[in-house]
Amino acid sequence: MSEKHSPAVLEELDAPSRDTPGGRRPPSSSRGWVWLLVLVILGVGVYFLVLRPRKSDPQTASKQAGAAGARARGAGVPPVVAVKATRGDIGVYVNGLGAVTPVYTVTVMSQINGYLMKVLYKEGDMVHQGEPLAEIDPRPYQVLLEQAQAALARDQANLDNARVDLKRYQTLVPLKAVPEQQLATQEALVESDEGTVQTDQAQIDSAKLDLVYCHITAPINGRVGLRLIDPGNYVQTSNGLVVITQLQPITVVFPIAEDPLPEVLKASRQGQRLRVDAYDRALTTKLATGWLTTIDNQIDPTTGTVKLRASFENQDNALFPNQFVNARLLVQEKRGVVLVPTAVIQRNNQTTYVWVVKPDSTVTVREITVGTSEGDQSEVNSGLEPGETAVMTGVDRLQEGSKVTVQMEGGSSSGRGK
Repeated sequence: MSEKHSPAVLEELDAPSRDTPGGRRPPSSSRGWVWLLVLVILGVGVYFLVLRPRKSDPQTASKQAGAAGARARGAGVPPVVAVKATRGDIGVYVNGLGAVTPVYTVTVMSQINGYLMKVLYKEGDMVHQGEPLAEIDPRPYQVLLEQAQAALARDQANLDNARVDLKRYQTLVPLKAVPEQQLATQEALVESDEGTVQTDQAQIDSAKLDLVYCHITAPINGRVGLRLIDPGNYVQTSNGLVVITQLQPITVVFPIAEDPLPEVLKASRQGQRLRVDAYDRALTTKLATGWLTTIDNQIDPTTGTVKLRASFENQDNALFPNQFVNARLLVQEKRGVVLVPTAVIQRNNQTTYVWVVKPDSTVTVREITVGTSEGDQSEVNSGLEPGETAVMTGVDRLQEGSKVTVQMEGGSSSGRGK
């Protein structure tokens, strides 16, 4: 039972607090307990209102559990990009870095000395055989021709006179009117005059030929280069006027290793026409297609290679003289073989293999034997059949028998393994 106090007693109990200095009452410790109680009450309210899990119906709970399970299963099924093995054709190529070499390259030179009067071409023009290129002053050679013709006329007259005397002596000798010695001398004189006339005719022919040489023409079909001598210069026979290079057709000379040479020789002896493709330096753009024409007669012992020559029509002038190109000689074309992208083939220290996707969307390791590789395609000699699906990307997360989500190359996809 609580003890009851009168008002006077209560006043006495409060008296010490009124007697403190300044007349202020000290803070009571009971206030701290009040605040603590308030905080506890608030905490309980937050728990019941916010943190305590709400009851839900069984269907909602089942849906939530199913979604969580699906997410968990999806996180464990790795996605891969796969491709089907196909049957097709692939070529066996021998590669070599070669240089474009014209069939003919001619430095046009003057065959006579003289002043260059005209240049009848433009630098870079395509010219045909016989077209005029330049003219040298013909007047000195015209004078020489006239001199030779005059000498021929004089010596021809002397020859005619000597022949008349010879006939007269031939008539008088039987009559003993002139000595035989005089007849013999006259015969020698006629022969000498005939030789002089022939020499004069040769001088005339030489002068005419020099006049022809005054008109310089193109010796071959091709493209003219930069002009080497300008009009007005004195040209000598040692001077080159211009360089003409034949562009159509044109050849590529390239070396190959001696190892594939027997196969190339065998195909050549059998009369096969071996195709050669010329690519740019980066081996990305095909410039022209031609045919193998010549195999050199010896192997270079310092490099172990042999040179080959291929001819190209070059109608579009895609090949330029002395240009470096990658020549690819097609030695054999395999038909109806199993092909896969090279990216699906995996290798380690022991074997070559691929990851094959089975119909139940699980993967397995399959050892294979690889044949010819060309570009991004490779031939599979054994271990894989056409129509089987092989993993191309995503192999780093695969294990034997694991399920995968397959995305076929090109965008189509298959269902996820269940």
